Amino acid sequence: MRLLLLLAVLALAAAPASAQDFSAAANFGSVDLDEYFTPDPHSVDLVAGGSTTPDVDGCEFGAISDAPDYKVSYDTEGNQDLVIYVTSADDTTLLVNLPNGTWACDDDSYSMSEGDGDPLLIFSGAASGRYDIWVGTYGGGTAEATLHISEVDPR
Repeated sequence: MRLLLLLAVLALAAAPASAQDFSAAANFGSVDLDEYFTPDPHSVDLVAGGSTTPDVDGCEFGAISDAPDYKVSYDTEGNQDLVIYVTSADDTTLLVNLPNGTWACDDDSYSMSEGDGDPLLIFSGAASGRYDIWVGTYGGGTAEATLHISEVDPR
């Protein structure tokens, strides 16, 4: 019996942890935003990237930190779109854990110029709740970036 218990404990200890931990404190803080917030966009300067590859089906690109970079608590009646995007001189990525526990990601949907690699995600009729946000770098390493939270598509 002790052997079975020991094997069970060892198996749990050896289980791989998720590459991203949405329960961890955010690297660059958090904000509470109500629908129709001002100023729009809400912008935060941060350092994108890390040493971890996202562990989400379809989003296994870029390098992120284990902890989210930013957390947004959004209170809405579902009348607005929530737009999350990044601007940077480097090729950045975006990974978001939505209030319902699903994930969304992007690499290059927001391009200010030819060859610019900035991500953008639009959540139509966004839900209230917490949005955990990781800003990664496509080529690895770190990069200076600005995270923008808006209710208006910037394109």
